Amino acid sequence: MPERTVKVAAATGLHARPAKLFVQAAAGTGVPVKIRVGDGKAVRADSMLGVLSLGAVHGTEVTLSAEGDGADAALSTLVELLERDLDAE
Repeated sequence: MPERTVKVAAATGLHARPAKLFVQAAAGTGVPVKIRVGDGKAVRADSMLGVLSLGAVHGTEVTLSAEGDGADAALSTLVELLERDLDAE
């Protein structure tokens, strides 16, 4: 199962608008993607409550994992999204 680790660039972290954009993008990949902070429990990346429960603030390292056909492409798309300051867009 491929994994990628990335720092959250959004000024407010994965909260409110950035979390919504991330969850929508994860749901749009068509691949089951999970996200976790450190060694914590992984949650579904397409779950708003799950993503908000991570408490990921600006600079938090998160790890994304995915399974199935298109997993690498899905992870690349989501990593690129998290590397941007979604609050500034």
